[in-house]
Amino acid sequence: MATTMGLGVAAALVRTSHLVQRVFGEVARAHGLPPQQLQLLCVLVRGPVGMTELGRLMHLERSTMTGLVDRVEKRRLVTRVSDPTDRRACVVRLSDEGSRLAVAAHDEVTTRLESMTEVLDPGERGQLVAMTTRVLAAYDPSWAAPR
Repeated sequence: MATTMGLGVAAALVRTSHLVQRVFGEVARAHGLPPQQLQLLCVLVRGPVGMTELGRLMHLERSTMTGLVDRVEKRRLVTRVSDPTDRRACVVRLSDEGSRLAVAAHDEVTTRLESMTEVLDPGERGQLVAMTTRVLAAYDPSWAAPR
C-alpha cells in the first residue's frame, strides 16, 4: 500500500533488496561467478565457518549447501578442513585465491552501494544505517553486528 510519501515500507524494502541483489549479481558475473558462489565467499571473508552455520547464514538446506561448497571447492576458491572442536565436522575456509576474489568483489559491491546513497546527506545516511540496524537486530540479533 502506498503512503502519501510514495512507496510503503514493504515495497521500499523489496525494491531495495532487488537493487542490492542486482548489484551483487553484476559484480559476481564480472568476476566469473554465479551470485550464490560469491555470496559464500563473502560470508567466509571473516574466517572459516562450519557447514551447519553456513547453511543457516545462507538459508540453505544441508544438501544444497554441500553442493554449493563442492562447486566452489572445485574452483579452488575454498577448502574444507577438520573442525578443531569436533572431529566429525568440517569447516570451510577461503583459499588464497578465494580470499583475493572475495575481498575484491566485496569492496566493489560496497563501493557501488555506498555511491548509491550519495543522494542522502551525511545525517540521513547515519539515520538509514541506524534504522536498518535496528530492524535487522529485531529480526535476528546476529545481524546487528557487521559481517
